[in-house]
This record gives sequence, C-alpha cells and structure tokens, in this order.
Amino acid sequence: MTELYEKSLNKLELNLVLEKLAECATSQDAKDRCMRLTPLADAEEIRLLMQQTSAAVKLITLKGTPSFHGLKDVGPSLERADRGGCLTTRELLRIAELLKCIRGAKAYYNGDYTQSILDVYFQELSPNRYLEEKINHSILSEEEIADAASSELADIRRHMRVQSAKVKESLQKIISSPSYSKYLRDPIITLRGDRYVVPVKSEYKSEIPGLVHDVSSTGSTFFIEPMSAVNANNALRELLIREKKEIERILAELSAEAAGFRETICTSFEMLVNLDVIFAKARLSLRMDGMEPEIRENGTVELNRARHPLIDRKLVVPITVRLGTDFDTLIITGPNTGGKTVTLKTIGLLTLMAECGLHIPADHGSAISVFRHVLADIGDEQSIEQSLSTFSAHMKNIVQIIADCDDETLVLFDELGAGTDPAEGAALAMALIEFCRKCGSKVAATTHYAELKLFAMRTKGVMNASCEFDVETLRPTYRLLIGIPGKSNAFAISKRLGLEDHIIDHAKSLVNENDRNFEDVLNQLEEQRQQMETAKLEAQRLKLETEQMKQKSQAYYDEIKAEREKAMRAARAEAQAIVDQARRTSNEVAEELKQLRKQLRDTADAQGINAKQAELRRKLNEVEEGFSGSQGQPERPKPTREIKVGDTVELLRFGTRATVLQINKDGSYQLQAGIMRVSAQPDEVYLIEEKPQQAKKIIERVQKEFRAAGASTELDLRGMTVGEAISTLSIFLDNAMMANLASVRIIHGKGTGVLRKAVQDELKRNRAVKRYRLGVYGEGEDGVTIAELS
Repeated sequence: MTELYEKSLNKLELNLVLEKLAECATSQDAKDRCMRLTPLADAEEIRLLMQQTSAAVKLITLKGTPSFHGLKDVGPSLERADRGGCLTTRELLRIAELLKCIRGAKAYYNGDYTQSILDVYFQELSPNRYLEEKINHSILSEEEIADAASSELADIRRHMRVQSAKVKESLQKIISSPSYSKYLRDPIITLRGDRYVVPVKSEYKSEIPGLVHDVSSTGSTFFIEPMSAVNANNALRELLIREKKEIERILAELSAEAAGFRETICTSFEMLVNLDVIFAKARLSLRMDGMEPEIRENGTVELNRARHPLIDRKLVVPITVRLGTDFDTLIITGPNTGGKTVTLKTIGLLTLMAECGLHIPADHGSAISVFRHVLADIGDEQSIEQSLSTFSAHMKNIVQIIADCDDETLVLFDELGAGTDPAEGAALAMALIEFCRKCGSKVAATTHYAELKLFAMRTKGVMNASCEFDVETLRPTYRLLIGIPGKSNAFAISKRLGLEDHIIDHAKSLVNENDRNFEDVLNQLEEQRQQMETAKLEAQRLKLETEQMKQKSQAYYDEIKAEREKAMRAARAEAQAIVDQARRTSNEVAEELKQLRKQLRDTADAQGINAKQAELRRKLNEVEEGFSGSQGQPERPKPTREIKVGDTVELLRFGTRATVLQINKDGSYQLQAGIMRVSAQPDEVYLIEEKPQQAKKIIERVQKEFRAAGASTELDLRGMTVGEAISTLSIFLDNAMMANLASVRIIHGKGTGVLRKAVQDELKRNRAVKRYRLGVYGEGEDGVTIAELS
C-alpha cells in the first residue's frame, strides 16, 4: 500500500469505521484483525466476504450471536508444552476456557442447523470435552489444585491434615499450660516458613527450648518452634515437599496431554477468530442497517439512499448518487456546509467498506465497483511547518494523485482549484479533470467556480450536481440533486442576515452581466425543479392512496366472497339434510298409510286408527318445524341470571342494544336505546352477559408473564447480615420458582465463610432446590453458590 493510498484511507475515515467494527468483536485477536483490514482489489474475494457477512446476519437473526468468551491465543503455551515444558495453572485454565468456547460454538452450529457459507469454519472446530473437564476437574483456581487431581495428592493431603493436627495439639498443650503462659506474648499458634511456632517474649526466649524462626521488628517477640514439635513439623515439611512434587507431576501430565492436541486446538482457535471477525461485521451491519451491495467490475457506482456511517442515523440525510453510468465525472456545487464534502466522503468510504467485505448503509439496489485505488484530496492541508499554503498543500497531493490514476482508480477532489486566483484555479481544475478522464479514472469533485458548472453543462460525460439549500431558513437540506448546478446564494443569505438592500443592490451591479444571467437561469431552473418536485410528491401520494384503497377494496371483496361461499356451502349442507329428513319421513308416512289401509280392511278398530293418524301428523309437524327453524336465527344460550337495573340487553325485534333503567311491577322494562326511551316485555329482550372466566385467564397469564419478567438469575448478598440475607434469599427463590428458572447464581463472597454456610443451610432446607454447589473457575469460585431448582 502506497503512502498516498494510506493517506486517502485516513482522509475518508476508514480507520474510524474499523474502530466501530473492532468494538463489535469479542476477542482481542479478532479486534486486532478488524483494525488491520484493508480494501481488496479482487472482485470474487470481495463477493465471498460479502456472502459471509450476509450469512452471519441471517444466523444472528435466526439463532442469536454465538459466544466467543474465552477466545484467547494459547499457541505459545502449547508450543512450549510440545517442547516438554510444564505449563502453569493459569495457562492450563486458559486452554480449558478456549475448549469451552470451541464446544459452545460447535453447539451453536449444530442446534437448529441452517446451511450457510460459514459451514466450512464451523466444521473445522474440534471440541475436546475430555481435556476440558480433566483440567477443570484438576485445577480449581490459579492458586489451588483439587484433591481429586490424583489419588496420590489426595492421600498426601489427608496425611498433612492429620500431621498438622498433631503439631497443633502439641503446641496447644504449651500455650494452654499455666507454667508457660507468662513466657508467651500471645497464647496463639502461628506459622513461620511453613513451620508452626509460638510467640515468646524476648526476655524469656531461653525458657522455652527450641528453634528460633523469626523475630518481630521491635525485637520484643521471638517466634520459637518448641523441641517437642520439631519432629512433627519435620514430618509435615516432608509431606509439603511431596505435595509440591505431586502437583508438578500433575501439571506436567496435563501439559503433555494438551500438547498432544496442539494442532486441533490451534486450528479451532484460528477458525473461531475468523468467525468472530465475520460476526463482528454482521453486528456492525445490523447496527447501521446495512445491506450487501452488488459488486461490479465496470467502474460504475450506484448508491440508493446512502448514509454516512459515522453520522448519527437520526441526523444523517440519505443521498442517492451514481457515477460511471451515463457520465464518468460528477461536479458538485453549492454553498459551504451544504454537504458537498460529506457526499464525497460517502462515495469513497462506502466503496472502501465494500472492498473490505463490509455491508454498506444504503437501500437495496445499490452497487459498488472494485477500484484498485481510491485517491482523495479532502480537507485543509495547510502546513506552517513545511511552509506550504493551502493551495500548495492541495497541489502536492494532486500531483501524487495524477501520477497514480488509471482506469481502475476513483478520484475524489474537494474544492478543486481553491486557494488561488479564481480564473487560474478554474482553468487548472478543468485541465486536471480532463487529464484524469483521459486516464480512464472516475472523478467526483466539489467546487464553487461557475466556470466548472459551465464546463459540466458543455462537456459530454460530465454531470452537474448540487447540494440543496433552503434560503428561507438559511439551512442546507443536505439533499443531493444530480443534473442541477448549485448556487452560492451569497446575496440571499446576506439579505436574510440583515445586510441593507442598497449594499446588496450595489454588489449585484458589480457582478458581470454574463454571470448575472447565468445565476438568473439557475434561479429559474431551481424554481421549476421545486415545482416539479412538489408535483411529483403529490402524484406519488395520490398513487399511494389509490394503491391502498385498491388493496382495501380487494381485501373487502375477497372477504365478502369467502363469506358468501361459506354461507352457500352451509346452506347447501343444511338443505340437503332437510331434504334427506323429509324423504325419510315421507317414506315412513307412506308405509304407515299402507299399513293403515290394511287395518281398515282387516278390522274396525277406530281408536287405533285415530292414534296412527295422530302419530303421522306429529312426524310431519316435526319435519316442518325443522325446515322453518333452519331459516331462522340460531338458538342463543339461556341467560344464567335475571335482568337487573344497569344491565345491557338486546332488543330482539330491532337488533339494537339498550341499557335497563327500571323494572316495572308488571315485569316490563324501561330501556335507554341511544337517545330514545322505550318499554319492552321480557320476551322482547335478551340479556348480554360478560365473560369473567375469559378475563380471569387473561389476568392470570399477564401476572405469570410479569413474574417471569421480574425474575433474575443472580442474587448478590454481599454486605448483608445473615438474617437479611436469608430473608432476601427466600423471596428470590420463590420468584425464581414462579418464573420456572432452571438454575440461579447466589453471590455471598468468600470472607469468613459464615454467610456462605448460612446460604447453603437455607438451600438445604428449601424444597425447591434440587442440588447446589460452589462455583468453579470463571463462575466466582468459593464466592458464589450455584443452585439448581426442581
């Protein structure tokens, strides 16, 4: 990378975007790689990086972000172990943390598997739960090896506890003896150099025979190991030496096992760092509402509603700009602080971001071409130290730019030709632009010179653009208008700021007539553009309203059509049922009539005949009632209570609702239906009842969700008394149970251990607790207790 190209990257503030990217990464190695990203010139490689970023965005949306906690480089440690070195407890625990991170990333990949271009990274991960658990099982913290690390270590420590008790018992006899009490500074047993001693007053040091191990700073106290305890202390010392050797052996064994998996661990670490960088790009994309642009190789750039990534999303005004399509050079004009430089930086910075594999903050349909170099001359380059004026400093940069520009270069000039005589500066600017165009470069430049506006209007392949300015409010709108040259608006701004009219009129008279005519033409063009813009917005609004009305009408029509078809299907089914019933009944009646005629011939039983006739009439009436009932309203459920004053009822005859004002003595009701008061009989109204059971279910569900939202998985009891802590813990466990939490973390600190014992006693008594344990390395160790709930 040349010095000029690196300088251009900084001018376009790519380094600030990479800092934001690094903030999205988790591990330090990934952060460092983010800061070292450089634009690529290979279109296929850029497309691959873009696809990776898009795949990570999709995975975050579907499954959340994988955890990269514990991702630290253990390569040097593994290399030393591979050479036969013995790793420290800190190094081994870092290896265990990395293995846990590898296992978590693999589980993230396997859970709810979604195929993506990132599979190649996840598939290279090699979890090693055996080594991870062996390290964690053997090493409790950086300062402590577990007894369970080996049976030999457990046996040595058991003997150490027994021997220590013997030494203390021997010394306890001395400090509790009345004959020795006057010789002792304090009746305590202490340690000096891993040996148990007692503090003896200096004047009585000869009264207690033994070995002197230390003297207080004042010389008034001697720490003496009585002869009766020497042998016991020697035995304890031997056990300590054996313990140290056993620990060294355990660490050497773990180091050798870790070295055996060096290659797979290092490969997995490399894959995780790559994934951390890719997911950092995805998080940055989501944070700035980015998208994957089309990557081209024809030198064209099309940005739809592009936003500068370093400006607050609530404040930035999107711009739509193109370059290299129907023109290869864009001349941007307009007043100061109108957004010209921001437009230049947006074009350059978004191109560089895309070449780094980053999504860009723009709308869909945007496209970026791959350029070998993006060269920019932006900002005030004045240097007192180098005796350079603003013009000279700019020209020094421009000389380097034109020496490097070719058909794979995007050139950005800010205030081209400024800082010198306007006529010469404008001529020089036009010559520089023509030279870059002949080299095949794509050019975007900002200027105030009217000559460059005319140059753009007269030259094929060069396009004017301007940053809109609202003269009424004296504020730029920051909108980029392609095809329209900008105005300085100096006279209008001066008038709005209070400059007297006669001075402005005199200034206008001093302006060259051609320039004045040109400004008048620009004014007319701007007025016409604003009118066309207003008409376009109104047309778009009407079109949108028409589309919405059309959609609503279509939805209403579809709904009515569906309801009609549903009603017709129901009517057909009901009519068919009635016809079938009528057919069955007619057949039965015909059969009964046949039997009746036979009885008339065979017998004169008039009473039996009349009964048969009545039975036939009943069946026919039932069929008729079934048919007429199918045409009426569906039967409503009977009210569960009597109507009271204040109830809401429905007037069956009119289908409207009313409120009961009074119940008369004859049982009729006085009702208020809208603005009318009416009377109604009991059979003319229907009671509208509420559904308390449904409301009760809704309330219970909301309460349950509220309890779940208020529950926490962690409780900090540090600084509380035992009584306060137990009360708080009891309430916390109740909330956790109601929220259906699987486990909770209780922080009680290490201290004297009183609070820890009280907490564990309470957990033992609580029936909601299935089991509990002390925290391990990374969870808080002895300072926390992890409880699993049933």
